[in-house]
Amino acid sequence: MTTTAVPRRSLVDLGPLAQLRAGRLGRRLPQLYVGLVLYGLSIALAVRGHLGSFPWDVLHQGLAKHLPISIGEALVVVSLLVLVLWIPLREVPGLGTISNAIVLGVAADVFLAVLDQPDALWLRGVYCLTGIVLCALATAMYVGAQLGRGPRDGLMTGLARRTGLSLRLVRTLLEVTVVLLGLLLGGVAGVGTVLFALAIGPLTQAMLPAWIVELPARPQPRPGAAAALDARPRLD
Repeated sequence: MTTTAVPRRSLVDLGPLAQLRAGRLGRRLPQLYVGLVLYGLSIALAVRGHLGSFPWDVLHQGLAKHLPISIGEALVVVSLLVLVLWIPLREVPGLGTISNAIVLGVAADVFLAVLDQPDALWLRGVYCLTGIVLCALATAMYVGAQLGRGPRDGLMTGLARRTGLSLRLVRTLLEVTVVLLGLLLGGVAGVGTVLFALAIGPLTQAMLPAWIVELPARPQPRPGAAAALDARPRLD
């Protein structure tokens, strides 16, 4: 009896034009945007569960308490500010990057408008856990579409490449920083925040292979992208 090895699907690091020229857009574009909308839903579930928001959303909540903007609008503003930090890091945004910065905020606000905070603690727990699992699925979908990493992903991989620090350490430092800032501004952190930090990596890693769209064309990575190939993916 013989066995046939199944080629492993892999992520590639392409520039913005190469991402679009790589093909299979009929599969990749819907997957990207469905993933981003589901990510917005996961944010809304975590916020309405009121057991602790995702780390970056603690900051978004805090900003929304002090500025005349919604949580979704705060998410968009922070995403655009993070993209400014890409410039010295020489990260190059793609369609997925820009879409991530905008669609997440819009989707989060839409779902926050239709979801109420439940009174029962068990139901709030369901909201929290569902939000975490859904966030992992959404991340696997939009990363697997291979149309560019999200703003926070690029900040993490760019800082890791420039500083020589590990991705795990850079991610931890970033998320601790934004949680502390968010708490100072009145954001909500709690058991849900801790569960997210512990579970999002393993869950996304488990789901990602099924959602990676294998690209028929494999252009050479853009200069300086070698480190980013090992940085895949965020786990935002």
